[in-house]
Amino acid sequence: MQYFVTKDVLPTQSIDCIAVAIFEGGQLSPAAATLNTASKGLIQRVIERGDINGKPGQTMLLQDIQGISSPRVLLIGCGKFEKISENDFNTACIAMAKWLNESAAAQAVSCLAEAPVKERSTAWKIRQTVINTETALYCYSQTKSQFKPVEKPLTHLGFMASEADIDALGKACEIGAAIGKGMNLARELGNLPGNICTPSYLAEQAIKMGQDYDNLAVDVLEESDMAELGMGSLLSVSRGSRQPAKLITLNYGGGGDSKPIVLVGKGLTFDAGGISLKPSQGMDEMKYDMCGSASVLGTVQAVAELQLPINIIGVIPSSENLPDGEANKPGDVVTSMSGQTIEILNTDAEGRLILCDALTYSERFDPETVIDIATLTGAIIVALGNNASGLMTNNQDLADDLLKAGNDSFDRAWQLPLWDDYQKQIDSNFADIANIGGKEAGSVTAACFLSRFTAKFKWAHLDIAGTAWNGGKEKGATGRPVPLLMQYILNRLED
Repeated sequence: MQYFVTKDVLPTQSIDCIAVAIFEGGQLSPAAATLNTASKGLIQRVIERGDINGKPGQTMLLQDIQGISSPRVLLIGCGKFEKISENDFNTACIAMAKWLNESAAAQAVSCLAEAPVKERSTAWKIRQTVINTETALYCYSQTKSQFKPVEKPLTHLGFMASEADIDALGKACEIGAAIGKGMNLARELGNLPGNICTPSYLAEQAIKMGQDYDNLAVDVLEESDMAELGMGSLLSVSRGSRQPAKLITLNYGGGGDSKPIVLVGKGLTFDAGGISLKPSQGMDEMKYDMCGSASVLGTVQAVAELQLPINIIGVIPSSENLPDGEANKPGDVVTSMSGQTIEILNTDAEGRLILCDALTYSERFDPETVIDIATLTGAIIVALGNNASGLMTNNQDLADDLLKAGNDSFDRAWQLPLWDDYQKQIDSNFADIANIGGKEAGSVTAACFLSRFTAKFKWAHLDIAGTAWNGGKEKGATGRPVPLLMQYILNRLED
């Protein structure tokens, strides 16, 4: 997809399609009003007949209108003029992108950014339109033998701009495209089955990314390397699998001598629970247990695509968690890279076992900030559903920055407490720490576990078990929290 901005007069544009916003109650956006005047009131007559009522996502095509050069005008409902939410706007953008892609309109101009979303700028709305377009047109096909691509897909999408705004809105397009592509990379990796997307496959994708982008170096540690470093916790998880664990590091150096932001992504490419075997129902969705790592890869790709002047390091501990004679057993005690011993009370709490060694490994980069991203607990789904990612941190300023980034990007997080009161739940009689703390406050005690490996740096934990993928009929990876992470990085550059 190519995106562009234009200042050409709307009625005289001969592009394949012009998409304009209309609102409930018959109110027209400025672009719709302009085309209505050029067409001698045709759009208003269509609305008055009741052919379209302006509800979010509703579409209606008008063709070959006298007075308008474009052969198609697509009316898009955006909701109530005074109460348009981000969700209404996203619904309208997605409906537009899908309609255009399935039509014969290969090139189009969108005027949806005129919809007045409260406290959102035109640049934000254009960036969001681009992200929604990229993600709406994503279609998984890698393991399908019968896949028919769209014959004449949408290839160019433009936006109206004044002379003064062309550069800023062009930049919004560029950022939106990079974020959307990063999300789609994360979705593709998440959607792949576990027999394809193994730890080795993730490593291969990272290596390929390193070959594609300047300033991006990739390093992969094998199990023998991890053993030398003393990563007994991480390696205890991979013992039950025939797939070797990998520790993948992506080092993007665009910020000179500044300290890096380190993103640590949980990369469990399949999680059967180990000896503490999960129920069979829904176990297929445990291919999504590597969505934390996928979001790191997607974010690093977006940063590299934009060539941002910042240092970012992605650290991905990757393994499978399967039952086997060599697998962890409840009651086993392992030694982490930090030297702390861990009693494994439940082998299905394995994500924290690989993350803790990756967090300790991150110390060597002298980080400015470390953020881990993990599909860590089912408890976060109970607490927050699929709307917000859970956020816990040892630094309130960092929490505030991430919460702001979530609100700015509309990829929101919600902070949960990380009080010392919860630490006693993960005390052990037989080791320094237990890997679970009981059924109460499961997401918090999981973060408490990780916090014991983060004393040397500023750290935040994002639990994305509720936001990384959708289940049921709409099953598929979402690409979250790539927008949140990218917004956090972009905000840092503006500080």
